[in-house]
Amino acid sequence: MGNPKGEERRRRVLLLCGDYMEDYEAMVPFQALQAFGVSVDAVSPVKQAGDICATAITIQVESTDQANAESRGHNFTLNATFDDIEFDKYDGLVIPGGRSPEHLAMKASVVELARKFSDSRKPIAAICHGLLVLAPAGAVKGRKCTAVSTMKPGLVAAGAHWVEPDTLSVCVADDNLITGVTYYGNPEFIRLFLKALGGNICSSERRVLIIIGNYAEDYEVTVPYQTLKVLGCHVDVVCPKKKAGDTCPTAIRDLEGGQTYSEIRGHNFVLTADFESIDASSYDALVLPGGKAPEFLALKEDVIVLVKQFMEARKPVASICHGLEILVAAGVLQGKKCTGYPGIKARVVSSGGTFVEADPIDRCVTDGNLVTAAAWHGQPELISQLMTLLDIRVSF
Repeated sequence: MGNPKGEERRRRVLLLCGDYMEDYEAMVPFQALQAFGVSVDAVSPVKQAGDICATAITIQVESTDQANAESRGHNFTLNATFDDIEFDKYDGLVIPGGRSPEHLAMKASVVELARKFSDSRKPIAAICHGLLVLAPAGAVKGRKCTAVSTMKPGLVAAGAHWVEPDTLSVCVADDNLITGVTYYGNPEFIRLFLKALGGNICSSERRVLIIIGNYAEDYEVTVPYQTLKVLGCHVDVVCPKKKAGDTCPTAIRDLEGGQTYSEIRGHNFVLTADFESIDASSYDALVLPGGKAPEFLALKEDVIVLVKQFMEARKPVASICHGLEILVAAGVLQGKKCTGYPGIKARVVSSGGTFVEADPIDRCVTDGNLVTAAAWHGQPELISQLMTLLDIRVSF
């Protein structure tokens, strides 16, 4: 992924997880770094590979001196076992925020691990409440750092040089330590961490359009949006009949062993541009997230016109999960190999497309300018393939 060269050594990063870590602060770094060719092991104390950590959806409120709303997020599946960690094999550490760091900081094994990374001067990236793990490890003493405002007293007491954030997207780098306020700053947060790992982004400031609607899948909107921004792309997210600054509620969909996926309310996504002002010729690629939104977007003629313009110009088009519903309605799948959520296979076949079974669920298929993923699980490969089509590279 990420166009790694054969002679490059693959970087390896540890993601420190816990129940009710913030949803975006865990998944966006996890999948973005993988898309760039970095191996990421997600671990949590007392849990093993294949276990899950529940995540939390944090909705920021306007007042910065009051608590934020929180609800249940996705089930985050760990891919490694905490007790099997061999410190010397890792090049960096990422600590998401949310409520989990408060409890992780109570575990001696976690604090000792953070201390090892700090003492070795390996890159450490901690966002929001993630710095609670670093304070008892002595990793913030004498260092410039930032976080949510409620963290200031404790960090100052731990000897940190507090940097007061004027927005929720502020990030600070002090040698090997990268800190951020909230997930709004994920693009800069990840970019600084990638640089600390020795990564170099080679791109030409591509312009990418993402079309969403109410209850688009939470990860399938924000992971591509923030990952592409890490790469220096200009990314516009639009919704029919809505303008820049308006919001779209997202949906959290998980496969939990039932006959179909579960669905609950996700974050509010703030749109970046007006749909009515969009000109397809000014963009280099199109992304169509899944969720509930595509079923309704497929009925909108102005959306169909845009999709046809991208496909006819053979510009890269990336579709995730139910995003294929829009492509079916646009009649652009004739003779194309693609994958998506299994439930839409019949519609794809009826429209002349060749459906590649979504097994495993992280499957990704590329056919010419079209890149498709079965679900959000396949986004690292989907974004990597999109990078290739856009001639964007990350090297180490």
